[in-house]
Order: sequence, then structure tokens, then C-alpha cells
Amino acid sequence: MKKVLFTATVDSHILNFHIPYLNWFKKEGYEVHVASNGNSDIPCVDVKHNITFERSPFKLTNLQAYKKLGKIINDNKYELIHCNTPVASVLTRLAAKKARKKGTKVIYTAHGFHFYKGSPFKNWLLYYNVEKLMAKYTDCIITINQEDYYTAKLKFNTKYIEHVHGVGVDLIKFTVISEEEKQRLRVEKGYSKEDFILIYPAELSTRKNQSMLIEVVEILKDTIPNLKLLLPGEQTLGDLYKRIANKRGVSEHIEFLGFRNDIKELVAMSDVSVSSSLQEGLAVNIMEAMASGKPVVTTNCRGGADLIEDDVNGYVVAINDSKAMARRIIKLYEDRKLSLAMGLKGRAMMNKFSLENVKTEMQRVYKKVEERNSEFKLKNC
Repeated sequence: MKKVLFTATVDSHILNFHIPYLNWFKKEGYEVHVASNGNSDIPCVDVKHNITFERSPFKLTNLQAYKKLGKIINDNKYELIHCNTPVASVLTRLAAKKARKKGTKVIYTAHGFHFYKGSPFKNWLLYYNVEKLMAKYTDCIITINQEDYYTAKLKFNTKYIEHVHGVGVDLIKFTVISEEEKQRLRVEKGYSKEDFILIYPAELSTRKNQSMLIEVVEILKDTIPNLKLLLPGEQTLGDLYKRIANKRGVSEHIEFLGFRNDIKELVAMSDVSVSSSLQEGLAVNIMEAMASGKPVVTTNCRGGADLIEDDVNGYVVAINDSKAMARRIIKLYEDRKLSLAMGLKGRAMMNKFSLENVKTEMQRVYKKVEERNSEFKLKNC
């Protein structure tokens, strides 16, 4: 039986983004393996290898992970290996060097290179050179935004470089709801019809830049007295952002919700989706908002601006331009017809980013690489 291996630093990455593809390989007759850090019960997986990858590339534990992964790869003779996340993908490609000489094909999905236009020089010095080196040990690089695609095509020595439309959004799960359903959800969650709700589902971190949104709320609080900003997400910098909110006198307008399982409902009952991010691969929170028919106001970062056409399905403002973001939000607050129209345009634009479309794109990539593997075996039989 043919075997395929998916690798990622942590189980949650596989659970959040790859279940449809594990399921596809199962239906194609593959034995499906996953190597990642954790003991989660992952659907569609025949063999789960718990590898103690560390997010920091400088941890000695990663050397042990590399050795263990190399043995797994060499023992199982995989047809395909699909690696993800920075540390796991580097270790996987190094560990698979011997297997590639015997026909195993290695696919790498870049969920957003750490080097990009406007990124610090140190990012280019470190991450760019690592990715350029690893490209030699990769049969196919998959990118999820246009900037990364053109960078890879221009700079990397890899036979296949593909662009797919993100990880896919479930357009059945995230959909436009009626005003009546919106208000029912608000009552259920403890909000009122008069509240004007902004939402940004994301880890509270430096990269997501929630400090900008706190400034935006400070600007808006007198113009929109019933303003609420919802911040569901892991609280990595939660204490810091809470202190900033207290210092600026906007705590009553901002709710730090922590990890939530009801993002679909929170987005559905909101009025506007916002994003203050400094860097994205392709922003899932923006895609989910668009699928839900919400207008979006985002910073002009890679992976956000890919999705929002300024003044069509939302607004794009300069990174850290809090005043510009506040002005756009006021415009949507004062013109609900405009807000509704932008949201519906965003929903219509989501078809190419749908889970069904992305599954089709990924299956095409897998089949292309499979064919290359078959050619290799014919030449070497």
C-alpha cells in the first residue's frame, strides 16, 4: 500500500488545515501518517508519530526530532511527504534527503514566508537564505498569496511552484445570516441591538498588532458610544494589551475573550471585521468574515490586501494608521447600506477561496507530483 506523510510542528496545525486532504488520500488508497508534536486523535490517520518539534529553531530538542523523523521516513518508504510550518518543514526536508534519491517526493506549503516586502533585514538574512537552501530539497512549493508565489518563482530552484487560494473556507459553515438571526445571537451572547461590534479573531501577539486597534477604539469611543471590539484568541500578549487598554481608558469597549469555539457565531453577530496585522500568509479571519458577508477594514499587509479590494468589499489602510482605520469604520457605521453592500460583494468573491475549490487545486498538485513519482520509478525499475 502506498504511504503519505504529513508533518507540522504541532497537532493543531494538522487539525485546523489538513483534515480534508488526509481524507482525500485515504479515499485514494493511501496509508496516511502524520508526524507532529502532540497526542491528539486526528481523523483519517492510520499512524500518528509524536515528534517533539520546538517552534524555536535553536532548541536542541529539534536535533532529536530530526533523527527520529529520519528513521521514520527511511523505514516507511513514503510516496509523498507534505511538510508544513517553518521548523518542521526544514527538519522534514533534511531528513528526507536520502528518501528523495529513492523516489519519495516532498511538497512544502509556505503558509507565509517570514521574508516579504517591508520585513526587517534580519528576516531576509536568516529566513530567506534558509528557504533558498531548502528549495533544493523540495519537489514542489505551494504558496498561498501572490507575493510569495512570485518570490518563489524568481528566487528558488524548485521544479514545481504552485499557487493555491489559501487553506479553504467552508462556505456552508460561514454564511450570510438574516438580521433576525443576528439579533438572536446577540441576545444569546449578551449583546444588544444597539451595539456596534467590531471583531478580530486572532492570537494576541506582536504580529497581529492589536495595539493599533486599541488606538482605533480610543479615537472612535466618543463618535460611537455603543462600540464593542471583540478579541477572541489565545492570550499570548493579553496582559500587555489589557494594560494598554486600561491606560487609554477604553477597557469598557474591548472584550478579551480568550480561546473560543464559537467564532462562527461571533463573526455572524458582528458588524465589521477588522485586522491590524503586520504580516499574514492569507488571513483566515478575513476570509471567514467575507464568507459571512461582513465588510472588512484591514492593514495593507501581505495576505490581507490579497483579499480586500479597497472601497469594494472593504477598506485597506496603511499599517499602524489608526486614524485612517477609524475614519473607514465611521463611514461603515454611518452608512449601513454601504456596509451591507460591501459585505455581500465580499461573500461573492469567496468562491475561489472556498474549501471545495482549494481541495480541487490541492488534488491537482498532488496528482502532478504523483505522476512525477511514477516517472521516476519507471526510469529506475
